[in-house]
Amino acid sequence: MKESSLGWESQLLETGFLGIFLCPLWTLSRLPRHTPPSSIVIWGFRWLIFRIMLGAGLIKIRGDRCWRDLTCMDYHYETQPVPNPIAYFMHRSPWWFHQFETLVNHFIELVVPFFLFLGRRMCIVHGLLQILFQVLLIISGNLSFLNWLTMVPSIACFDDSSLGFLFSSRRGGVKERVAQMQLKEAAREQLPPRYGCYVRKVVNISFGVLIAYLSIPVVLNLLNSRQVMNTSFNPLRIVNTYGAFGSITKERTEVILQGTSSLDPNDPTAVWEEYDFKCKPGDLKRRPCFITPYHYRLDWLMWFAAFQTYEQNEWIIHLAGKLLAQEEETLSLMATNPFAGREPPRWIRGEHFKYKFSQPGGKHAREGKWWIRKRIGPYFPPVNLQGLKKFYEDRNWPYPV
Repeated sequence: MKESSLGWESQLLETGFLGIFLCPLWTLSRLPRHTPPSSIVIWGFRWLIFRIMLGAGLIKIRGDRCWRDLTCMDYHYETQPVPNPIAYFMHRSPWWFHQFETLVNHFIELVVPFFLFLGRRMCIVHGLLQILFQVLLIISGNLSFLNWLTMVPSIACFDDSSLGFLFSSRRGGVKERVAQMQLKEAAREQLPPRYGCYVRKVVNISFGVLIAYLSIPVVLNLLNSRQVMNTSFNPLRIVNTYGAFGSITKERTEVILQGTSSLDPNDPTAVWEEYDFKCKPGDLKRRPCFITPYHYRLDWLMWFAAFQTYEQNEWIIHLAGKLLAQEEETLSLMATNPFAGREPPRWIRGEHFKYKFSQPGGKHAREGKWWIRKRIGPYFPPVNLQGLKKFYEDRNWPYPV
């Protein structure tokens, strides 16, 4: 659960903080003459993408052995938090292709970040490769807005010349005005400095010193063989450590919530009906979803809960209580409510299943099944609303009505 709460959310905070210093404060002009973007801020964005990618690469090499054996991609598409339809087919790629993918991943995360320091052309190559890499991740998985957000600091790898094709060449346009400003700078026709320029220069230098100071524990963490990922060493989370998929789960397990109207949950004739979530695997015949950059947070938390216990995730019992009460706000997070238009369920339980992709073109796929599953056992025992009253009171949770 920490990975989902501290990874891209801390990255969003840091990216937003850098963005504050990117634009001038007192003008809305698209091309302010007196306050060009500070090179310190530009390098702040480059330093961010460097840490994101290198941190992700190092945590993999130091973490799960399958990254060193080049076998992690044999499992990733099937066991990632919320697979999409393309992942269903990518999972069946030949072994040599999965090994090639892993090698490319190591190259992008461990080698390419150093291109930033090898001059203008290599910096542009770095930006292109990182954006292309994020596009491939978007296509093959539902990693929320993480990949879209990671593209933002990569834009700082490009200069005016490399981005000029994005702007119109019409007379008096932004491109022509930039060219005129550059000619004046080359001819040393500088305008007399203003008071605000001095203030901005002091702010930018102070900003650079702050980033450098807060980067010290981050760099030490990158150099440490016991590296931690997605961690902040300051309360404002301005400069953070990053990383993703330091370990890969080799089997996919799912928690399936089921409800019944039976008076006795232990009655072998009791009919248990399943709740489906909006995106996570459940119904075997439902096509995997494609939602990026949107984020179904509850579905992600259910992924984490599936390879832990309900004692480690007490919120799932809280969720069961709200489903027992048929709270509208909670039901809005679900794809289906099997008790819609009926009395609420008397009991809800969690069942633990092992899920695997069906074989494209195989028996199960011909039956319309994207997944096949096998029951592992109970995840949490049947609970009813009355029996949860003390559980709620002990935790100072509002009792659902």
